[in-house]
Amino acid sequence: QVQLVESGGGLVQPGGSLRLSCVFSGFAFSNYVMSWYRQAPGKEREWVATMSTTGSPTNYGDSMKGRFTISGDNTKKTVYLQMNSLKPEDTAVYYCNARHSFVGLDYWGQGTQVTVSS
Repeated sequence: QVQLVESGGGLVQPGGSLRLSCVFSGFAFSNYVMSWYRQAPGKEREWVATMSTTGSPTNYGDSMKGRFTISGDNTKKTVYLQMNSLKPEDTAVYYCNARHSFVGLDYWGQGTQVTVSS
C-alpha cells in the first residue's frame, strides 16, 4: 500500500517562495511517476508538474513554467515542489500524486494548503 504525505504549505506574500514536500511510503518507488496537482476553491483539480523517479523528464503546466520546479530524492523517497514568484492565483490545496508506471494505479496525498496573499 502506498501512502503520500505532503507538507510545506502555508501563507506567503505575493512574490514569495515555498517548497512543498511529498514523502512516499511503500515499495518500488522507482516504478512510479510522481506529480503535483492543485485545486482552488470552486475550481477543478489542475495538473502542476510531473517527474519520473528514474530521472528526467519533467513537465509543467503552462502557468507554472519558469516559476515552479519539481525534483526528487530517491534515497528519501521524497518529491519536492519549489515554488517561486508566487501569485495570488496560485492559492490552492496542493496534492501529491503517484501513478504506477505499469498498471496505472493512482495514489493521492491529503493535500497541503498554499495561500498567497498580502
